Amino acid sequence: RLARLFGRLSRAPSRRAGFLTGLVWGLGFFLAGVSWVFVSLWVYGGMPMWLAGLVTFLFCAFLALFPATVGALQAGWRHTPALRTMLLLPLAWSVLEWTRGWIFTGFPWLVAGYSQVPNGPLAGYAPLVGVYGISFLLALIAGLLAWGVTPRTSPASRVWAATAIVALGIGGQALRGIQWTTPDGAPTSVALLQGNIPQDMKWQPNKTRATLESYARMAVAAPARLIVLPETALPLFESELPAAYRDDLVALGQRNGGDVLAGLPTGSFDGAYYNSVVSFGSAPSQRYSKVHLVPFGEYIPLKAVWSWVIEVLHIPLSDFARGAIDQRPLAIGGQRVAADICYEDAFGEEIIRQLPEASVLVNVSNLAWFGDSLAPWQHAQMSQMRALETGRMMLRATNTGLTAIIDAKGQVLASLPLFTAGSLAGEIQGYAGSTPYVHWGNAPVLLLWGILGIVLLAAALYPRAP
Repeated sequence: RLARLFGRLSRAPSRRAGFLTGLVWGLGFFLAGVSWVFVSLWVYGGMPMWLAGLVTFLFCAFLALFPATVGALQAGWRHTPALRTMLLLPLAWSVLEWTRGWIFTGFPWLVAGYSQVPNGPLAGYAPLVGVYGISFLLALIAGLLAWGVTPRTSPASRVWAATAIVALGIGGQALRGIQWTTPDGAPTSVALLQGNIPQDMKWQPNKTRATLESYARMAVAAPARLIVLPETALPLFESELPAAYRDDLVALGQRNGGDVLAGLPTGSFDGAYYNSVVSFGSAPSQRYSKVHLVPFGEYIPLKAVWSWVIEVLHIPLSDFARGAIDQRPLAIGGQRVAADICYEDAFGEEIIRQLPEASVLVNVSNLAWFGDSLAPWQHAQMSQMRALETGRMMLRATNTGLTAIIDAKGQVLASLPLFTAGSLAGEIQGYAGSTPYVHWGNAPVLLLWGILGIVLLAAALYPRAP
């Protein structure tokens, strides 16, 4: 599909035509891919249907500006057509995908590189260059395909393009055989709890006791050295947690020779409060507080302008404070846990901050906001990529799914069905060492893009004589 898009863009007769082609393609792509935004706004946010539809359309129209910009940029190229199709288009596409991942706090959904998780031919590149590097390689292949089927392309050029594509695929498969990290310590038993608490009941005061009791029963019935509860599983501040309940969690962790890691808000309404996970059990209590907050969901940017959004969406706890950026792994359950909360695992460059010290990754989420949609599957796919990039196992404990145990190669070893209450028991292995991506992050890919940008600039400024 990307090759077909590149072919159409390369034939655009003007910048306007290239922009419109990219815009229309992007609208269809994002309206289909992130339709769950509408679900969260209408079903759970309380917006009127027409307004939720309008906001979703405008959001997707903004996202569509990125492929539209690619179309306009390449249509303005007046030099070698081969360079435009095989280099300018892939470079512009991948750079703008990366830009979409950080501008205005970032929205890195539907990045092309995720299509290779876990067994795609280019998945082996993840520990080297991360998801954006894989996206560039996919875009490069799309450019080569688009150029190869162009009628004016010579047979020799087609052979060269096909050879390059095959070489990239072989390289990806060869890289999958490299063990970048090594097992560290003994395996640990784990239990991931999925409470399946409906979103419209989660924060009702008269339901709090039932929620606490439900998770307590599940935890007692799932003995493991590390028990993980989802994001804000306990729907009250840590300071409001009944002393007896806290003592029971500590005793349970100690009885299992490990710890319970539970999602709950910390702080208070009177001061700053945080979206956190807190440990209870054998080790001294530790916590991680979410750093990358969701705009208009967990905090309101420019409150003087946008404070009315809180009233419209009826989102509880919608003014979280940001956790410290330099938080270290939690030494619990016999592992060194790099915790992240909800969509933080969409940002690989942020996950590696706690590495290589961490031996395992743990994500806690509450995706009940998005109903029965693509969101849980997309989020799980991102977790698989983080496991591949870091060479570490990933545990996902979610309220409604997809709760899963993912190995260091990005394979889902076990999972629970969506929208069911249950406990996922298994065993995890900690890992030590660094993949190249853990060590360098996105820097090598950014450097490569910079070099290729200079090459294109030189080709534009100093065209070869005909």
